[in-house]
Amino acid sequence: MKAATSRRTPNEELKERVRAFWQENPCGSKFSDVQPGTPSFYETIEAHRYATEWHIPLAADFAGARGLRVLEIGCGLATDGALFAKAGAHYTGIDLTDAAINLARQNFAWRGLTGEFEVADAENLRSPDESFDIVYSHGVLHHTPDTQQAVHEIHRVLRPNGRAIVMLYHRDSYNYRINIRLLRRGGVQLLRWEPGVKLVHIVTREPLESLREHAKRLLQDRNYLRSGEFLSGNTDGAGNPLARVYAKSEARELFRQFAKVEMKTYFLNKRFMPFIGSILPISLESSLARRWGWHLWIYATK
Repeated sequence: MKAATSRRTPNEELKERVRAFWQENPCGSKFSDVQPGTPSFYETIEAHRYATEWHIPLAADFAGARGLRVLEIGCGLATDGALFAKAGAHYTGIDLTDAAINLARQNFAWRGLTGEFEVADAENLRSPDESFDIVYSHGVLHHTPDTQQAVHEIHRVLRPNGRAIVMLYHRDSYNYRINIRLLRRGGVQLLRWEPGVKLVHIVTREPLESLREHAKRLLQDRNYLRSGEFLSGNTDGAGNPLARVYAKSEARELFRQFAKVEMKTYFLNKRFMPFIGSILPISLESSLARRWGWHLWIYATK
């Protein structure tokens, strides 16, 4: 009698594609041309992150985590994790990929910081119930197939009165409503020709290498222009298999188990505002981001 063969579910197959993409593209690594794992590599990425997304230290409140047990889901290179640890938090970082965990450990090692790291799945956390005071996740849960299950797991591992601090992509944002749905979709046909690629590069400052990868997929992948595929590829790079966006009402539904839920939006992503983005003052940027920001931050208390 032949042994039964187990088949992967569609979600499991999608998760493997997600894992493979981020294994090849550890989050943040594209912002440095320096040898990965070196101090200069981490310094370059940190400088870029907090210059571009200057709101993160305010929104995450690293200093407020002193003495608390913090779990970061999708730690990437542990750029934010290092600030939690510096602030005196007892930090644990998990990620779906070996590549990220290896780089995160090296980041903490050269900085002389203490933390725990593990390859793990957001939808199936290994931590016992009520293990953490804060669960932090920045731009990760919209990439996992069953986001609702991941939120259930966050609720489970939080202690009573513990807080989830989670960033998801915002549906009602400039980046989604205008940039992705109108500008990018309207201009995508320019990528069929090299002069068009160069024109888009001049207008948007998107790297030529990235634009040529999009052009390749446009010409070779019949699914490229489908709504879900187009959104995923135009958030975190061509080939990204999964990204979602959430309205505030949808995010509130995700966190319905929690006793209290508050939300704020940040990050206008000025790079995708042709011509005016580079001259927009921070005061106006902040004002617009409160309504049209790409990053929807959820603060949920158990």
